[in-house]
Amino acid sequence: MTSAHVALKGVTKRFPASAGGQAVHALGPIDLSIRQGEFFAVVGPSGCGKSTLLELIAGLTPASEGQIEFEGRAIENEIPDGIGVVFQEDACFPWLSVRENVEFGLRKAGVAPDEKARRVRDAIAMMGLGEFAPSYPAQLSGGMRQRVCIARTLVAKPRLLLLDEPFGALDQQTRLLMGDEVLRLWREIGATVFLITHALDEAAMLADRIAVMSARPGTVIDMVETHWPRERDSRIVEQESFGATTSRLWKTLREESMKTMGRSAAAT
Repeated sequence: MTSAHVALKGVTKRFPASAGGQAVHALGPIDLSIRQGEFFAVVGPSGCGKSTLLELIAGLTPASEGQIEFEGRAIENEIPDGIGVVFQEDACFPWLSVRENVEFGLRKAGVAPDEKARRVRDAIAMMGLGEFAPSYPAQLSGGMRQRVCIARTLVAKPRLLLLDEPFGALDQQTRLLMGDEVLRLWREIGATVFLITHALDEAAMLADRIAVMSARPGTVIDMVETHWPRERDSRIVEQESFGATTSRLWKTLREESMKTMGRSAAAT
């Protein structure tokens, strides 16, 4: 894992002033290199621009300054081929079955019917949803609905999977188990994974490297390498080094979070 799959060079994002407001310097400048096949996580205080960073990489919003490259090509104002995105919000279509939800992502892709059926079947099976293929979202738990969203992204065979707080609405036990599923998925498909999360334990368990962002405007102020084996699961939380990793993350984030709270209090 030595080649850069995603590269950010001097990336800054500013939002123009709204009526009666001020312009917002959301993040940057950021220089970042994400390795091919790596599981990379980003943590930071609320409002530091984590989700904006993911949207920049996804091509959903343009950078104000700097350049972002995916597989050596500049990312323009659209999601590049080879990138899949899963958001926190439950994005299942309630009127479609699990199978139809997963198939939806391929409807405009021009995939041959036999190939489409195989991909959908494989994605559903990979997420452990085989027996629920005819079911509708209202019949599923929150964790299962999020699996449907992930499966819908997988059918497009992404080489870069962007996850924006995908388990934020789930309870702690379900989040750990979903983390196991994502790690298994990451090993099976061989994609690079970029995760945004507020949960320090989630980042410490899942990631090979963790970027810690400052208070707004967000910049990378620490880079933590976990040194976990590729074959890992949620039992990693029992290790002493796991506690050391989360402690390091919190030591850095505590001060940045206090800056954010102080700024909010001053504004009231």
